Amino acid sequence: MNSSLLLARIRIVLSHPSHPGNIGAVARAMKTMGLSRLMLVAPKHFPHPDADARASGAVDVLAQAAVCVTLEEALVGTVLVAGMSARRRDLAAPFRWAREGAAELLAGIQHGSQSAEVALVFGNEASGLSNQDLALCHFPIMIPANSEYSSLNLGCAVQLMCYELRLAAEAPGVAPRSEFELAAVEEVEGFHAHLERLALASGFLDPAQPKRLMARFRRLFARVRLEREEISILRGLLTTFEKPKIR
Repeated sequence: MNSSLLLARIRIVLSHPSHPGNIGAVARAMKTMGLSRLMLVAPKHFPHPDADARASGAVDVLAQAAVCVTLEEALVGTVLVAGMSARRRDLAAPFRWAREGAAELLAGIQHGSQSAEVALVFGNEASGLSNQDLALCHFPIMIPANSEYSSLNLGCAVQLMCYELRLAAEAPGVAPRSEFELAAVEEVEGFHAHLERLALASGFLDPAQPKRLMARFRRLFARVRLEREEISILRGLLTTFEKPKIR
């Protein structure tokens, strides 16, 4: 698959962006590297003249941007999701540096179905991604910036990652071989909801003291990178546990 086709299957997702000018800067950063799929989750101001002005010649990217209410909605149909983070989180999956993470996203496209898409998620300018948002990602990505001053504005961070994604698309390497397709994000989320429901019903998960049990389950299955057939097996097993026992 050529680089243009690979890049066309990458979504850049901005979660709750607050400044319309930054959305325009992101569109410009994307277009310079050949990306065009922009998803906006609950933007504070969009569309907006400031976004058009900062986009310069990339207003076409803004025109076709999809506006979503939730991050879950923006990720429907993707098989691999990475979230940008400026710091390490306790229960997040092991992080990747920018170049490694970009290459892994490209491999996810090759490992998925003929229409598989992946997503790279950026958080709000002030607070970044919430722990809840990061829980929807398979792994976090960090940019190896100066540890004494690592602050990057949103447009610059997107530009750096789009550059890394373009490099990875130009030389994607050999895709991992598998006869099975990766599960889509919504399929994995359905499994996690099913698992939590059963854990509560069985008493294994105490709602009064949940601690971080479900977060640990998410971390475990994010490392495994579940396939569609594996999801079906796990959901079938959970359904069996839910059936009343006949004595």
